[in-house]
Amino acid sequence: MIKWKSVSKLGDRGILIEFPHEISEKTLQTILDAKATLSKIYLEQEVEITNTYNSILISYPSTIRDVYSELNVVSKALRTTNISKNLNKRIFKIPVCYEPEYAPDLDDVAALKSMKKDEVISLHSTSEYLVYFTGFLPGFLYLGGLNKKIATPRKTTPRKIVQKGSVGIAEDQTGIYPQESPGGWQIIGRTPLDLFNSKSEIPSPFIAGDFVRFYPVSNLEYIQIQKKVQQGKYEFEIIKSNG
Repeated sequence: MIKWKSVSKLGDRGILIEFPHEISEKTLQTILDAKATLSKIYLEQEVEITNTYNSILISYPSTIRDVYSELNVVSKALRTTNISKNLNKRIFKIPVCYEPEYAPDLDDVAALKSMKKDEVISLHSTSEYLVYFTGFLPGFLYLGGLNKKIATPRKTTPRKIVQKGSVGIAEDQTGIYPQESPGGWQIIGRTPLDLFNSKSEIPSPFIAGDFVRFYPVSNLEYIQIQKKVQQGKYEFEIIKSNG
């Protein structure tokens, strides 16, 4: 049986399930298993089930009529959920150009950490990152696993415009902006890939529990990959593993 902290009402249309406040692969697996169980129970109902690092939110289309009954249903489902092993690991390889024109904050991060830029790039591109969940923009990946040596606070003053594909650092996380937007993350590179396409049958190929590996590319390689993406000829490079 999985472990959780609480199940409670959130507003008139939500139920919040909270788990231990620990950001880890084990906690995420627990949350994903619970989410899968709940998805089966609510398969024929118009509810939305979303997760963060430490919680699951069940959002109902209208006011919950019998909250006590719903809380019991959720609690019972959690008690019958067992933790599984992630046997179908998917690792997405994401090209990133760390050249100055794509990395406006790389110098600042290197200076703050008393490192050379190449050291920051090496540490950032040799880690394997776990996709915990997506937000605050459609397709924005919250990735855990950043090397603590390059963990960097958000910018004091956020930018009004962060370019699509920008790869940033915020505290102990790294992430990719799937579209142009305001943002306060430290931008250290950019990928030419399209991480979210609303016109596609599957707008984003990533799901919580996937992994991401970055690899450095030159400016020329960036442009070449970008052309393939624009022509619809690029396919994500995915490594499949048994755990």
